[in-house]
Amino acid sequence: MANIILRNVKTRGIKTIIPEKYIDIDDELEFFENNPKKIARAKKMVGYGRRYIANENTTVVDLAVYAAEELFSEMNYNRQDIDLLIFVNQKPDYPEPCDACVAHGRLNLNKICTSIDINLGCSGYIHALMTAHTYLSTGMYKKCLILAGDLCGRSCTQSDRKSAPVFGDAASATILEYVENGNVAYFVTGTDGKGWNKIIRPFGGMRIPIDEKILTTKTQNSIGNEVPLIEPIIKGEDVFNFTMDIVPKLIDDIIEFAGLTSGDIDLFAIHQANKQIVENIVDKAQIPKDKAPTETFFKYANNSTNSVVTVLCDSLKDNNIKKVLLCAFGVGLSWGAAIIDIDGIYNGGISSYIEPKDKSSVKEQIDFWIKYIKGEE
Repeated sequence: MANIILRNVKTRGIKTIIPEKYIDIDDELEFFENNPKKIARAKKMVGYGRRYIANENTTVVDLAVYAAEELFSEMNYNRQDIDLLIFVNQKPDYPEPCDACVAHGRLNLNKICTSIDINLGCSGYIHALMTAHTYLSTGMYKKCLILAGDLCGRSCTQSDRKSAPVFGDAASATILEYVENGNVAYFVTGTDGKGWNKIIRPFGGMRIPIDEKILTTKTQNSIGNEVPLIEPIIKGEDVFNFTMDIVPKLIDDIIEFAGLTSGDIDLFAIHQANKQIVENIVDKAQIPKDKAPTETFFKYANNSTNSVVTVLCDSLKDNNIKKVLLCAFGVGLSWGAAIIDIDGIYNGGISSYIEPKDKSSVKEQIDFWIKYIKGEE
């Protein structure tokens, strides 16, 4: 695993945006054989609760740009000072160009701003945070905007009971700045690429492009639900075993690497894979339970790339929270942890996305691009 110390970076502000639409597990009684006791058991064991689902006309870029606009406004922040934009997302608006360039244009950022994408899911925010710290710590860049998010909820067929109750949609904006003689941040990251196929969407890339057969073919998953081929595949037992093997040690390693104890950490923001997994990690790593929230999963579900940010925005109500440990793991298989000082951070909390009334529908967008190709736009 890579152990890295980076200095002179301060996290100034953070904001998460979720869709307006949500689904409560209590409203899905038909999927539990109309038995309230089975729902109660699932809520207690796995932590199922509410998940927010974007509509077909909303993308990660929409949510992330909205988060940035809200954060700029709430902090009275000059967007023209941003000279580095990092966008981490696995479900881009377009195969090309990258989301960072699209977001740059929509946010009307300065043309001197470097804009790059990171294509990574669950652990993606940690890697974006480490990348931002790497660039900023040199002083070459002064102010960075990280946009992060995922639409795992929208991507699931809601009748797929392996995945649908687990995932919700969210995106965020984070502002970081270079500061002389500033904070010290610690990062530990790693990858086990031999498990690349444990969490995967195999169709739709250049390896196996989507065609009519893939779009129309359905099959049964391991619990008998009929699902489209284009659904994501998650080998749950293998991912759970990977998590238990890697993550508790990851937390121990970064605390030791930073020369701290668990008592020095004010908040453990652990990727909310589900309540059961987080509780197992907390027990195995012997983390103080009152410092490691699990209820974020119940309130917002697993937000994949944005999961640890959702925990932060949901938890930073206590002014005494200064030193946080962020830990995320999953698709790749990849993992990462960070210990950062957030003293004085602006927490914009979690707000709902308000869709513009004049937003084009998917059909209208298709019609536009046909005219664009013809040279009529």
